[in-house]
Amino acid sequence: MPSLGPRRQPSRRGSMADVPQDLLEQIQELEKLFTVDQAKLKEVTEHFVKELKKGKFYVERPMNPTWVMGYPDGHETGTFLALDMGGTNLRVCEVILLEEKGEFEIIQSKYRMPEELKTGDSEELWEYISDCLQQFIEYHHEVEDLEQLDKIPLGFTFSFPATQDYIDNGVLQRWTKGFDISGVEGHDVAPMFEAALAKRKLPIRLSALINDTTGTLIASAYTDGTMKIGCIFGTGCNAAYMENCGSIPKIAHYNLPPDMPIAINCEYGAFDNEHVVLPRTPYDIIIDKDSPRPGQQAFEKMIAGLYLGEIFRLVLVDLHENKGCKIFHGQDIGKLKTPYRLDSSFLSLIEEDPFENLSETGELFHRVLGIMATKPELELCRRLAELIGTRAARLSACGVAAICKKKNIESCHVGADGSVFNKYPHFKARGAVALREILDWPPGKRDPVDIRAAEDGSGVGAALIAALTIKRVKEGNLAGIRNTEGMC
Repeated sequence: MPSLGPRRQPSRRGSMADVPQDLLEQIQELEKLFTVDQAKLKEVTEHFVKELKKGKFYVERPMNPTWVMGYPDGHETGTFLALDMGGTNLRVCEVILLEEKGEFEIIQSKYRMPEELKTGDSEELWEYISDCLQQFIEYHHEVEDLEQLDKIPLGFTFSFPATQDYIDNGVLQRWTKGFDISGVEGHDVAPMFEAALAKRKLPIRLSALINDTTGTLIASAYTDGTMKIGCIFGTGCNAAYMENCGSIPKIAHYNLPPDMPIAINCEYGAFDNEHVVLPRTPYDIIIDKDSPRPGQQAFEKMIAGLYLGEIFRLVLVDLHENKGCKIFHGQDIGKLKTPYRLDSSFLSLIEEDPFENLSETGELFHRVLGIMATKPELELCRRLAELIGTRAARLSACGVAAICKKKNIESCHVGADGSVFNKYPHFKARGAVALREILDWPPGKRDPVDIRAAEDGSGVGAALIAALTIKRVKEGNLAGIRNTEGMC
């Protein structure tokens, strides 16, 4: 039988031919509202560079020194625990760094972070975390009395903005990712955590408290020497990179060698909190106003997974109620009116629908929202999801480009992690296009700055940073380490 050649790929965009004029006009308005052109990308990036420079000087600005002094060399060894407290799950890992360079073994368990804990009592939070650690140790170390075990060094990935005078402490600046627990902001979380461990007599020693972004940088550099930046694009967004101590006036009083490297946690979800340059829409303004922390995390609220579904929801409710179009006319949109009913996975499923009639999107709307959408309404929803997802990816490139411009990095790998980067369709490709537009790479040239999937920052990275901290103590380099007991 003769070959008919490769099968044509199904259209993923559908057709706008049957979309009524009123919906077409709304789609065009949404395109104007959510499209970020090259000129705007460059403007945002230049302002970003200025903010990064300010952050090195002013304590009240983001850009937090982490006291992670340099990269691993691949010869770190030992057994470590890693605790990852993120926005959705709590993860506990045991990481064994092996004798072979850059090799490791890992076992891990995930525990769901109960929603009620995010706005509950701080003591309940630490009690729950210590309970998960106890379950993990008892399951993987079959001993009747935990006190028989030697204390295991732990790297704690605490993925919230915190200032650190030491690597084993962290004063929470503000809750993000939907957390709003009283009595923690402005306080060192390490003693709270250690008190919960001591209460259960767990054989654990907190060696390092880190941010997931710093962990991503270190874990990626462990296996790839060209990694210079670590990024998170997930529930929140952030980046980390290495700076020379001599270039950071706000830590000058430590009198550290000027050429000593130190990882900087940019906390750039808070970029442009003054709303100088970011292209905010009326929907972004509503999200900020109704959030637990209005006026904070401006950049994060436009690109992070926690907010993409909410932006989408707000637009649809507005079109139903306030515009001269007839979207979802005569239908009960009660579920759609529920704040944060939709997350970024809802948009991902829409963008992944392979059928021209958008049948999977229609089934999704009916199953999740109880709405029977027409084909033209589904076309509008599809285009809206693309616009929101594309804007997030393009803006995310501004932070990477700003670090490259500030540090004069012409070529490197960037390790990225997080649910949006790993799971949202086309996020990486859209970000790469924007990076090319910002940095003006000539056509045909291979991307000199390549954003790629990172190693496990909050697990392996946390363990590596614990190992690096212990190594520094043994070498007598105690800068930024508070408690050295038991590390030698």
